[in-house]
Amino acid sequence: MTVSEKIQMLLDKENYDFEDLILLLEVLRSEQGCPWDREQDHRSIRKDFIEETYEVIEAIDTENPVLLREELGDVLLQVVFHAEIEKEQGRFDIHDVANDICVKLIHRHPHVFGTVQADTADKVLSNWEQIKSEEKERRTITDKLRAIPPMLPALMRAEKVGKKAKCFDFANSDEVMDKLYEELTELKEAIQKDSRSEIEEEMGDLLLTVSSLCRKLDVDPEEALNGATNKFIDRFEVLEKLAEERGLEMVNTSSDILNQIWDENKHKKILKK
Repeated sequence: MTVSEKIQMLLDKENYDFEDLILLLEVLRSEQGCPWDREQDHRSIRKDFIEETYEVIEAIDTENPVLLREELGDVLLQVVFHAEIEKEQGRFDIHDVANDICVKLIHRHPHVFGTVQADTADKVLSNWEQIKSEEKERRTITDKLRAIPPMLPALMRAEKVGKKAKCFDFANSDEVMDKLYEELTELKEAIQKDSRSEIEEEMGDLLLTVSSLCRKLDVDPEEALNGATNKFIDRFEVLEKLAEERGLEMVNTSSDILNQIWDENKHKKILKK
């Protein structure tokens, strides 16, 4: 089928399916297609994949099914886009991707497609990790730690590392709190020495300890930090409105005055949003 025929075929349709999406990417990447799409490679659209994934998360968090439908489509586009680039190189296509994930899922669900017993979600996850380790030939705990993608958000990566290394962990949250105070002391000492490298190292240790505390308290560090950031933005908005009511500009007002406004109103409902 020529590109022109593919274009006409797509134009003649009112509703599209997954195969049409594949065809659409073929058209866009062709010489008769889009100059921008044709120029892209894996690395140039890498950031787009990350952004689209986070937009799906936003739709989930805001419980917005209309947005979720749209954003899942954007992520699906990224998957097909990357597969199309590989197909052009003769290495694999989207059908190979679908085949491989089906093979993986069947292999990792022996309690469904085999004779293994797994009556609880915990047992399923345990089996999954064991099978995954065998597949990837990860023989040691260190192998598993190094397999955690370093490009993950730092707090998420720290949490995953802590879970994998649970054989060498704090006994409880009280022990983590003690370690937290110890790390704070070491950070203060680094600050007093004005050593940039030591400050960065001790700050990293402090953040890693915080992630351990989150794990012991069953708190997702990413969600906790995002929640705190959202709360700060909400409260900053209120502070900005209060300052404006007094004829003050935030950028030209001292922090002492802004703190005074904050303290005057911190017990009011408006600052507890």
